[in-house]
Amino acid sequence: MNNTVIRKFTVSAAYQPLSAKSREVASVEISTPPTNAAVVYFQGDDGSDVPWVPGEYHSFKRINLSAVKVKGTPGDTVTIVGGTW
Repeated sequence: MNNTVIRKFTVSAAYQPLSAKSREVASVEISTPPTNAAVVYFQGDDGSDVPWVPGEYHSFKRINLSAVKVKGTPGDTVTIVGGTW
C-alpha cells in the first residue's frame, strides 16, 4: 500500500527526529522554507551540525524519517513531501 507523506515539522532548540514512529521509510523532498528566520541544523551521520539555509531542499529515496534529526530556531519549520512508493 502506498501512503502520501505531507508534513510540516516545527523545529526546537534541541535535536528531534522528523518522525515519532520507530521506523518510517519514504521517498520525500525535505525543505527548509525561505520564510524561516535562520538556518536549520540537521544532525550528520558523524554527529556534526549540518546547516541548511532558508529555501534549501533535497530529495531522498527510501529514507528513514525517524533517523533524520533537526534543530534550530524555535518556530522555524521543515517541510516533508513525498510518499511510500
